[in-house]
Amino acid sequence: MRNFRIVRPDGALRPLLQQKIDNLTKPKGSLGMLERIALRVGMIQQSLTPALHGPQNLLFAADHGVVEEGISLSPKEITWQQTLHFVRNAGTGIGFLCRQHGFELKVIDGGVDFDFPAGCGIIDRKIRKGTSNYLYGAAMTPDEFDRCIDVGAEMVDLAIDEGCNIVSFGEMGITNTSSSSIWMHFFADVPLDECIGAGSGLDSAGIRHKSDVLRRAVADYAGDGSAADLIRWFGGFEMVMAVGGMLRAAERRITILVDGFIMSACILAASKLYPEVLDYALFGHVGDEQGHRRLLEAMDAEPILHLGLRLGEGSGAVCAYPIVESAVRMLNEMDSFQAMQITKYF
Repeated sequence: MRNFRIVRPDGALRPLLQQKIDNLTKPKGSLGMLERIALRVGMIQQSLTPALHGPQNLLFAADHGVVEEGISLSPKEITWQQTLHFVRNAGTGIGFLCRQHGFELKVIDGGVDFDFPAGCGIIDRKIRKGTSNYLYGAAMTPDEFDRCIDVGAEMVDLAIDEGCNIVSFGEMGITNTSSSSIWMHFFADVPLDECIGAGSGLDSAGIRHKSDVLRRAVADYAGDGSAADLIRWFGGFEMVMAVGGMLRAAERRITILVDGFIMSACILAASKLYPEVLDYALFGHVGDEQGHRRLLEAMDAEPILHLGLRLGEGSGAVCAYPIVESAVRMLNEMDSFQAMQITKYF
């Protein structure tokens, strides 16, 4: 795996940012989370006047071998059908949200079991047509893991070269809530059954079957127990690409806007490789997938929204972007007590 040099933001700026926030024409703390978001973005950019430019949502897609165990209500072909839908039509969930909030949507094929037509708008970084079934061994080889990390980093570099300084990540891959549940179990030290939810809509019998398959997979794990090995053994190509993208975004000191359960599991996994990545993250929302709130609590993360979302694709992160923009505007556009010669009040 490539090495990343992720440096925590210089804490010397924090009191100056806080002083600026506290001296805007409002009671101290009265803009709540906007103040905390402004502080985080200012720290990431190391600026008293941060700015947001060229937001992009990088959506990675891939299939999972474990789908053959029947642990998802959705059939496997949904992965390729929806991936093609993302680029052929702006009428997807993430499509209308990106259009509304000024995000460029990039769709990357990391390992979908389908041959997409040339020139369709999907970026081809296919590792192979889906991971191996982790019920019987590692989902991917060490070389495939390294390639996924590199693809994620490459996509972030491309976004930054195009003027982006805030990036969100999305995913498409049937059964990827299962990989996320296993990562949560290992990395947040939560009992596995408490990490498993309905995914795309399983009933109680389906959840019991899913739990049985995942318990067997965890019990039969034969790796070395390191964070990188657990990510490789149980992850999807699209998820590991997101991990690589998050690490590169932090290395290049841009803001990461984290989506729902699956992307929260990805940044938790990334933080087990490089803890400093969390200093560059804002968490878009807490969703209805069982365990998401506990996953966020494991990272001491404060979600911006709670809208009952469980779509994925980066939708919750993009929905939260206007709140982040408001926080930055607060810092840049509100007057100070001193400038307006107004007596400071509390």
